[in-house]
Amino acid sequence: MMLMPNTIPEATAAPPLAYRVRPRVLSEFVGQREIVGEGTALRTAIESDALSSVILAGPPGTGKTTLAKIIAETTKAQFMQLNAVTSGVADLKAVCSEAERMKNTFKQRTVLFIDEIHRFNRSQQDALLPYVERGDVILIGATTGNPYFDVNAALVSRSHVYLLKPLSVDNLVTVLEHAIADERGYKGQVKIAPDALKRLATIANGDARIALNALELAVLTAGKKLSLPEIKKLFKERRSRYDADQEDHYDTISAFIKSLRGSDVDAALLWLFKMLKGGEEPRFLFRRMAIFASEDIGNADPRALQIVVSAWQAFELVGLPEGEFFLAHACVYLGQAPKSNAITRAMGAAKQAINTLPSLEVPMYLRNAPLKGMKEQGYGKGYQYPHDDNSGVVTEHYFPAGVDRKNFYEPTDRGFEKEVSVRLENVRNMLL
Repeated sequence: MMLMPNTIPEATAAPPLAYRVRPRVLSEFVGQREIVGEGTALRTAIESDALSSVILAGPPGTGKTTLAKIIAETTKAQFMQLNAVTSGVADLKAVCSEAERMKNTFKQRTVLFIDEIHRFNRSQQDALLPYVERGDVILIGATTGNPYFDVNAALVSRSHVYLLKPLSVDNLVTVLEHAIADERGYKGQVKIAPDALKRLATIANGDARIALNALELAVLTAGKKLSLPEIKKLFKERRSRYDADQEDHYDTISAFIKSLRGSDVDAALLWLFKMLKGGEEPRFLFRRMAIFASEDIGNADPRALQIVVSAWQAFELVGLPEGEFFLAHACVYLGQAPKSNAITRAMGAAKQAINTLPSLEVPMYLRNAPLKGMKEQGYGKGYQYPHDDNSGVVTEHYFPAGVDRKNFYEPTDRGFEKEVSVRLENVRNMLL
């Protein structure tokens, strides 16, 4: 029997929608107006082909790689690309050596795009530095991390750093509308209700790639006519952008602490549960709240620290998910408590005094005399025992010998510290 050749053509998978509709020129680029809007320094540099080294930092899907591709299409310089995940020092040196040769031999500039540059280790970043310093390469580094933490300080200092922000819902709606209408996208053949389109933009949480992937999945799953109920059925929750070991971790815990300090209980709860949903370690949250209880509340409400420690102990006994009650309990208490940084100021004043006082010698009457013969030398002689006085306070000088006493702790008139202030004033009036 003769076998007939297979005449069925092989299926060719189309590139993802996000890849197909990627902006090719600045006029198609959506968002980041403060960085690439008309008249900005970066836009002018791109359009005039006069780019110097830049680092583009921001969350995924905000346009870092797209900007690099637009620059590649615009510049007359040689454009080369490396990915820090897959490239080693040898790859980096080979590219940079070629760039050096092109510059010296043909006066040809080279733009080197390094995606995820924060994943290069220090030795790789150090290997890149001399080529950037000499101008052998014009660096475009893209990073989802904080460049001031994750990128060699020398590279940062020799580059313009641009921080790209998550796209707004309106920006993402524009991106989706373009994908539906564009010839490279759905050519106007997809019909989607405005509220459904807005829902897609909302769940993407500022990430254009996620928004386009969601649209593509919706079309593949539910067809080319999409309504809000269909979108809600497919995507029940918005995407979380929180990364427990990246910049959003530091930004969110900062927002949490500042919301507590500002006594906005509701905002603090929002940031707390964002972190929990993102996989944050609850013990880290309790640790920060325990610090806050002393640093920002202190004696304005001494119970604050007790509440946090008790909630922490209860959490260790119960765990998640019920342990969320203890986190929320502590958060709400700290948020509504009267605030005082008097403890923090007192610590700073005492530490400064230690560095500036002429003497830190302990007076003889305050010294311990545990061994035979020390009392005869004057150790502890003249010490007044406060409990022997009816008021519990004696007229005494407790500061170092020859040093005038100073007030380090200055309580506020908020919460319990108002009572402390009155009592402390009475005591200080009796001290030498």
